[in-house]
Amino acid sequence: MIGSPAATRFSLLSFACLLTIAAFAVVNFLRYEVELRGTEANLVTPLVVAFAFLVSAAVINADGRPRDPFLLPLVALLSGLGLALLHHVKPEFVARQTTTLVLGIAAMTVIARAREARRIARYKYLCAAAAALLLLLVIALGKPLGARGDIKLSIPLGPLGQFQPADFVRILLVVFLAGFLAEKREALTFASSVWWRMSRNDGRYLGPMLLAWGVAMALLVTQRDLGAALLMFGLFVGMLYLGSARVVYVLIGGALFGAGAWVCYHAFPVVHDRLAIWWDPWADADGNGYQIVQSLYALGGGGLFGAGLGQGAAASVPAVHTDLSFVAAAEELGLLGASAILACYALIVVRGLRIAQRARDSVNALLAGGLSLAFGLQTLVILGGVTKLTPLTGVTLPFMSFGGSSLIANCVLVGLLLSISAAEAP
Repeated sequence: MIGSPAATRFSLLSFACLLTIAAFAVVNFLRYEVELRGTEANLVTPLVVAFAFLVSAAVINADGRPRDPFLLPLVALLSGLGLALLHHVKPEFVARQTTTLVLGIAAMTVIARAREARRIARYKYLCAAAAALLLLLVIALGKPLGARGDIKLSIPLGPLGQFQPADFVRILLVVFLAGFLAEKREALTFASSVWWRMSRNDGRYLGPMLLAWGVAMALLVTQRDLGAALLMFGLFVGMLYLGSARVVYVLIGGALFGAGAWVCYHAFPVVHDRLAIWWDPWADADGNGYQIVQSLYALGGGGLFGAGLGQGAAASVPAVHTDLSFVAAAEELGLLGASAILACYALIVVRGLRIAQRARDSVNALLAGGLSLAFGLQTLVILGGVTKLTPLTGVTLPFMSFGGSSLIANCVLVGLLLSISAAEAP
């Protein structure tokens, strides 16, 4: 057993960096058909990433405050494996993803060194306004997608790529909910002596929160970003339960979800089409169902041990580098490798919830719990989609999928968890 959290973090982080370099070497070796020509140049990528993570660990540890020792190594392992898989399926995107990852690591390091992450909850209403403003900017400046051009998910930034505000709106919503629920927690918890009964206090304290949530949901529905809307809804209900421990809120949330799903099914063709594809993708296997059918074939083709790193055929699956990065991992690493990846995601959520459980401050507890819930929901939604357990949405897999906004947002999320873990250390 290693003595200190800092030593544990450094040992695990070094192991994750070595695995990243080895994975890149294997993929690069196969890409050049057993000739090592060009290997040195391509191995610069994992070396740069490993150096960035090690520097980040050193800077974070410099103040001597104990932080969770497992979050940073888990992020390094998942992001490094994601880069290696991207090098195989879409090598032209590796440079941009590496640059974004380094920026994300820098942001995570700065936030992890913050002494009082809870102070951001003082500006809860400002965070709610910023979230609404970001979504309004997408409507005004967003790049149209889809056949009718009525879907806007991102704001073009020229040579810098695209910015998807929904990835940061989730974090702003967590901050708002944590600050609001911490302030009204006693009133929400004891609003009624009977668990299923609502009182005047419920409406009084839930009103502003429901209004902020309703604005965010309305803006997301107008953008047709229903995957993000689903995450927002789950986050809202989950944090409401964390803050009040009242089952009635969950039941009301479930009823609202059912009503909203029924309305969206009849109002938006994209929802109807996605549900039809989810129910029977083989009915249109060469058309709308092609992506999920190919995803299922790739998942089944991996078997127990996989085709081998860099030897899968998942590159032919549409959007394999964004929505379906887990498919490439499962095909090349098999059931055992996919299970290990799922364990890494589960550990991040568990460590975040442990930080929330140990928090002595209600704001820190709700903030850590909400951030863990947001991360877990994002992971579950996309994993359910690629395995056909749920309809497929356009949500990315944290740290492994190609996507700058999602990568930086999740680095910010982990940075906040690290900062809270230091503040609540004994």
